[in-house]
Amino acid sequence: MKAMLVDENKNLVWSDVADPMIAGDEVLVKIHAAALNRADLLQRQGKYPSPPGCPPWMGLEIAGVIVKTGKDVAGWKIGDQVCALLGGGGYAEYAAVKDDMLMPIPKGLSMVEAAALPEAYATSYLNLFIEGHLEAGQTAFIPAGASGLASVAIPLAKAFGARVITSVLSDEIAEKIKPLGADLIINSSVQCVEEILKAEEEKGTPVNVSMDCLSGETLGKSLPYMAKGGYWIVISTLAGVETHVLLRPLLTKGLHLVGSMLRNRTPAFKAELLAQLVEKVWPKIESGAIKPSIYKVLPMHQAEEAHAILERGENVGKVVLTVYEE
Repeated sequence: MKAMLVDENKNLVWSDVADPMIAGDEVLVKIHAAALNRADLLQRQGKYPSPPGCPPWMGLEIAGVIVKTGKDVAGWKIGDQVCALLGGGGYAEYAAVKDDMLMPIPKGLSMVEAAALPEAYATSYLNLFIEGHLEAGQTAFIPAGASGLASVAIPLAKAFGARVITSVLSDEIAEKIKPLGADLIINSSVQCVEEILKAEEEKGTPVNVSMDCLSGETLGKSLPYMAKGGYWIVISTLAGVETHVLLRPLLTKGLHLVGSMLRNRTPAFKAELLAQLVEKVWPKIESGAIKPSIYKVLPMHQAEEAHAILERGENVGKVVLTVYEE
């Protein structure tokens, strides 16, 4: 089969690789679409390798059709349309997937839309509701509102009754992300994030949960204005790896500063997380309360351009690569 490899010059090359061999508890999925994540860019740079036992090429979330099942697989059959969370290996024609990493495609969704679900929705649900304990009526701060992840997290939080604050880099971007439904959009180029969050606290609507992919200096400056018992969840450090944290507010408010990565969770944890998505989130997708946000769809041979879109930060929503047409 073919897979997208990275050569010595960091170029993407559609190359021949060995066909996947499935274990007894795995299925073989013919991949129709694979969604991009910023982790793909890091992996291409050699900074975020696939976990042991996973293919070395990129791709964390896919949609496709089961074409073969292992002898121990129950509940899935050849011909089922599925989406799946992978440790790696989605930029390819086929993938071997453990049966508990599979999810049915929500009714009414295309393969392209379904490919944009597993990683982004699992990450958002994990950090908002499991790590962050977000409840209806509370306020969530989700920085980088134009990111592919925020395009999922903002509507997800809203669908479960939360109020959402986000941040972007310009008024133009703020206008583009309005359909996501955030209640307050901060233009961090001209507005001070921590001053806005301080004003929100003074109005009685402090942040209960932050799912923060930026971190950096703003984290430490903003933390004191959280609600009592609030959770600040660090999921990446795109704006910097250092911050200055005042410990007194952390102590007196009982705040929680939490580091969280989906990729290093155990297979059992991931399986339970995906089961919760199917149970609690899929019905909201099927009802239309949540709709996947797709920025651009490109064929696999244009993976270089797809990566460039993420590197330039121009996407509002997910970028998806297609392997086979539906």
